[in-house]
Amino acid sequence: MSFLGVSQNEVDMSLQRVITDERDLQVAPVFAQRIDEDVIPKGRLPENPLPADVAAGIVHSRLLLDGRAALNLATFCTTSAEPELERIYADTAAINLMNREEYPASSDIEQECINALADLWHEDDGRFIGCSTSGSSEAAMLAGLAMLRRWRERGGTGTPNMVFGGHVHVCWPKFCNFWDVEARTVPLEEGRTTLDPALAAQAVDENTIGVVAVLGSTQDGRYDPVADIAAALDAVAADRGVDVPLHVDAASGGFVAPFLDVDFAWDFALPRVVSINASGHKFGLVYPGSGWCLWRDPEYLPESLVFDCNVLGGHHPTFTLNFSRPASGVIAQYYQFLRNGMAGYQLIAQRCQEVARQVAKGVEAVGPFEVVGDGEDLPVVAFRLRDPEAAGFTVYHLSEALKGDGWHVPAYSLPPNLEHVHVLRVVCRQGFTLDLAAKFLESLAKHAERLGGHPFPLPRPTALTFTD
Repeated sequence: MSFLGVSQNEVDMSLQRVITDERDLQVAPVFAQRIDEDVIPKGRLPENPLPADVAAGIVHSRLLLDGRAALNLATFCTTSAEPELERIYADTAAINLMNREEYPASSDIEQECINALADLWHEDDGRFIGCSTSGSSEAAMLAGLAMLRRWRERGGTGTPNMVFGGHVHVCWPKFCNFWDVEARTVPLEEGRTTLDPALAAQAVDENTIGVVAVLGSTQDGRYDPVADIAAALDAVAADRGVDVPLHVDAASGGFVAPFLDVDFAWDFALPRVVSINASGHKFGLVYPGSGWCLWRDPEYLPESLVFDCNVLGGHHPTFTLNFSRPASGVIAQYYQFLRNGMAGYQLIAQRCQEVARQVAKGVEAVGPFEVVGDGEDLPVVAFRLRDPEAAGFTVYHLSEALKGDGWHVPAYSLPPNLEHVHVLRVVCRQGFTLDLAAKFLESLAKHAERLGGHPFPLPRPTALTFTD
């Protein structure tokens, strides 16, 4: 018998191959070798080196259990990039941003980004000062330190305090804990998950180093009423003579509000706002490890906190918690500024918000859910069960069930005073398309119906830790 003119014998021979070289066995070198604790010991370095391809294969095989970034609806962080940006990351990872003598172009790019952000955030006097950071948590520490030192240098005595809402990112309670600052937390309440201006004003006194407003809560995506908070603090200054600066934590909103909410006052256009932080690695569209902190005037960044560094040659001021770090995040941010421009960032933000609106509508259509964050500020949707007892399951059960379809959707309780409210949250960032959103809603409806039909009460699984 022959097939297309090829004899059966020839076919059989083509399917057989005589192995003449040991290297022929190394098609999959990771699995062709004896890999055990003698080669890869646990908790210590191996005695001998491995071939590069074997080491890389082991690393990649270990990572197979990680989730798929496209289906991770928990994170605010950027998880994908164009090939051109990937190349920039690879080309610039070895550049030490702190070595400004050797890499002056990278330093210039950093300043270009700071200038662009100052313009975006309406600092029109030209007196701004700023720095790049590893993210908003470091930026928050720097902003907090600047407020604390300025309060002390202006004669502050006693125990310093900081005022913020119960919904702030954990970096702010951390700051207060690390530097012995009293955290005056304004509680949330049913129907209000943002900082109340009147309550914030009541909480301040002569020992308040600053008030923090949040432009986009990680809990439900809502913006604090920054202009109203600023006005309340202006009234405190006029009536009580207590001049309290306002910092805006715009970790996510700093790259959303300027493009979606142009009439929403929140930035340096408000004289009460003295500093702003933002994360480049969220809606700034670069990979994790990029943040920014800007002050409207050097007056708000005391010189006593700025160090002169000459160990790498030359004299350069530095005010960061880190020292050596790659320039890739800064240069990637510059690429995205060039790549997208105002119109591009606006289009991306609009598409993210469009998806969030569709998700919010779809969630409510499923039946047992109530939307508590509808995506009208940040493109984030948070929702809870209207009646968990009647539903027969909790948001924690649903979160676990969705993992079966690959979706990572965090379930958590809201901050103090609203601990009884348990929600799921969906972050609609770039790459989460309307098509993917429709698939997610299908999974949500499927698992809600299945769990609701369970004949017995389900044991509550371990609550997932909320992360952003």
